[in-house]
Amino acid sequence: MLFHKRHDVICIGSVSKDIFFPTDGGEIIETPEDLTAQRKVAFELGGKYRVVDLHEAVGGVAANVAWGLAKLGVDAAPYSHIGGDETGHWILRELRSANVPTDRIFVDKTVRSDLSAIIVMMENGERTIFHNRNANDRLEIIPARLRGTGWFFVSAQNGKWESKIRAILDIAQKEGVKIALNPGQHNIKENPALVMEMVATCEVLALNKDEALELVLKIGAGSTAEELNDEKFLLSALVTAGAKKVCMTDGERGAWGTDGERYWHAPIGYVCKVVDTTGAGDAFTSAFFSAIAFHSKSVPEALTWGIAESGSVVCTYGASSGLLTLDELDKRVRALVVTEL
Repeated sequence: MLFHKRHDVICIGSVSKDIFFPTDGGEIIETPEDLTAQRKVAFELGGKYRVVDLHEAVGGVAANVAWGLAKLGVDAAPYSHIGGDETGHWILRELRSANVPTDRIFVDKTVRSDLSAIIVMMENGERTIFHNRNANDRLEIIPARLRGTGWFFVSAQNGKWESKIRAILDIAQKEGVKIALNPGQHNIKENPALVMEMVATCEVLALNKDEALELVLKIGAGSTAEELNDEKFLLSALVTAGAKKVCMTDGERGAWGTDGERYWHAPIGYVCKVVDTTGAGDAFTSAFFSAIAFHSKSVPEALTWGIAESGSVVCTYGASSGLLTLDELDKRVRALVVTEL
């Protein structure tokens, strides 16, 4: 099947339904000795915990980023796979109601749509996600379906993901498509060399500090704990690997970015009590990417866009209801300060 409608961006990855379970149970445990998982949450085995309310939202990185880009005036279509079940129909209805194109989402009646159960700690909005990728494990990379764009936004790939990454790289090279990359942590753990092949070709690389640490550790670029806890060192290692522009988030500590020559830090810009951090990274990424690729912004300006967007999204449950328009974003960024390292 050929597609004739062109999109500014095709976002390749997961689309799901997210169900949120806010709770005041559980214990947060600090584990600083574990560099890639420095905080954990524990529940009593066999215990029962109160859930104050339930919330539902579209999730999955491809959907979240496409939704964020659409809100900022970018024509972005998720390229994904859903089941022919009620969950899949619900996902399509929600995306269409937000004017997010759905012509690159493929319905497969033989599978169940992806579903995530998300435990949200009410004291701080931090979340733990249990997800099923039944549909997106079976996502196929078909060249004819990926034509008609100037950018691929590539997020975590599932199933037989290595062949998918190679196919995406091949199509991008043949079609002259630019790549923005947000690699999945499981992709980094399983085949860091292949992830680095994509890093070497990408115009924009977005990841959190845990993912950056994991990737730099896997490729042997850092040899000491001091280096691996140094944000500038991590960004420099990723630039050396070939990424043109890089942004890296670390929750309450804010975000860092580089254009390959200079480095900046932006502190958080929350304007509310944090309700739920789910999708904050995707919101940051969509705004940062939009600023760089479609609004001619510098890296420090793009950092303020990302901080403003993520600071709004954490005020509500899910990755979409707190997204900002361009006018709203413009007002927020005026109060934000970026420091050069």
